[in-house]
Amino acid sequence: SLPAKLINGGIAGLIGVTCVFPIDLAKTRLQNQQNGQRMYSSLSDCLIKTIRSEGYFGMYRGAAVNLTLVTPEKAIKLAANDFFRHHLSKDGKKLTLLREMLAGCGAGTCQVIVTTPMEMLKIQLQDAGRIEAQRKLMAAQGQPSSSPAAAAKPAVEKRPTATQITRELLRSKGIAGLYKGLGATLLRDVPFSIVYFPLFANLNKLGQKDPNVKAPFYVSFLSGCVAGSTAAVAVNPCDVIKTRLQSLQRGVNEDTYSGILDCTKKIWQREGPLAFFKGAYCRALVIAPLFGIAQVVYFVGIAEFLLDLLPRRRA
Repeated sequence: SLPAKLINGGIAGLIGVTCVFPIDLAKTRLQNQQNGQRMYSSLSDCLIKTIRSEGYFGMYRGAAVNLTLVTPEKAIKLAANDFFRHHLSKDGKKLTLLREMLAGCGAGTCQVIVTTPMEMLKIQLQDAGRIEAQRKLMAAQGQPSSSPAAAAKPAVEKRPTATQITRELLRSKGIAGLYKGLGATLLRDVPFSIVYFPLFANLNKLGQKDPNVKAPFYVSFLSGCVAGSTAAVAVNPCDVIKTRLQSLQRGVNEDTYSGILDCTKKIWQREGPLAFFKGAYCRALVIAPLFGIAQVVYFVGIAEFLLDLLPRRRA
């Protein structure tokens, strides 16, 4: 049922995000680094420096936004994919690869309604520590920490809250402010879903002894991990562009961008093609367990068990 799908998707998202959020924070900070003052050399270096400067909970900056909005986001994504797969199937026959990709495309398009503002707020909170650490380092070295990009940042505190950022964006730009980078988000999430859902469905089928019986939970988990990491690396260039476009604050000597094409051109010319794969292994480490856990929860059907308890309690 639809309520069960939404509950399953929500529970899956909450569990997955809690487990992998520090790696996601490192991914955002590594992707936002340009050829100016580089603060982190790797995933482990980023996490160690974050703990030293911001404490253990510094690794979870922006987690509240993610945990709040990941429930509707994952619920929409998983339920929409099921919805489109159901309506694209003909008389219960097996879906062709093209139709599976179309279903994934529909799911990716639907989820950006929630994904874009969630990512917009999360990125500001995740990257605030990097900007602040860079300014402190520049001050310690006796170098000026001001730049045209830094001067153009929104009038919010150095360590803003999600509420402050939301109010400032709504006041200055309206609802469109929360949907900055919508095109780049679509450019990332639609191809991701086109790759992920068909790949997961076909990998998961390999573990089914009977077409009418669900695959074992470990098969769903491994299928989700493999499909998720593959799709994540495939669309990482789009994720780098999206992250750069949605970042409102810039570090010293870091570029600003007017759109997708401008961002792509500047990254290619000034940082080289490998810059499009910054944070790719971090993103794979985030997405693999996130979608592995999501698919286990979704296919095991925790919601069905919870919903079945309601009639018993009433009785």
